[in-house]
Amino acid sequence: MTQNSCELCSLSSVLTTYEVAPHEGTSFSNTAQLCGTCLEEIQNPKANPNYWHVLNESIWSENQAVKILAWRILTTLSSESWSQNLLDQLYLEDDLLVVAKAGIEPTGEESSSGPKTKDSNGALLVDGDSVTLIKDLDVKGANFTAKRGTLVKNIVLTEDTALVEGRVNGTQIVLKTCFLKKAT
Repeated sequence: MTQNSCELCSLSSVLTTYEVAPHEGTSFSNTAQLCGTCLEEIQNPKANPNYWHVLNESIWSENQAVKILAWRILTTLSSESWSQNLLDQLYLEDDLLVVAKAGIEPTGEESSSGPKTKDSNGALLVDGDSVTLIKDLDVKGANFTAKRGTLVKNIVLTEDTALVEGRVNGTQIVLKTCFLKKAT
């Protein structure tokens, strides 16, 4: 333990080294220095989701492990509008995004053999994926047309496997998966 600033909330406190898994075969430092409060909140990020507003600064960290940890926390809280806004700002290289996605434990629904959300080509979609519109779509109530080819980042799955939520032109909307193609 050391005395410094937490890499997630910047609180000066006694810190513990937290290992961000998985790390085998990756080329980034897989540790972050975290305070006791952040460690407790990581165990159950949905217990006090507003605590994680502190990630507003840490998503810009140069420590890749901190960025991956922030992405995982924000993805867990993606139903919160502020969380989705931070996810939209957070950029991870493709190889780090793979590591970040690998560290999210599947929930009971995801680990079961139940129905999966798939795009128009049958590709499996998960929270945080990016998709492209394959058709111009009139957005009811928002008075605009979402154009074919529009990239929608950080989608959120819904209970209905035929629908996902995403942000288009700054507006959070529900999209039918039959009009989407997973972005590569």
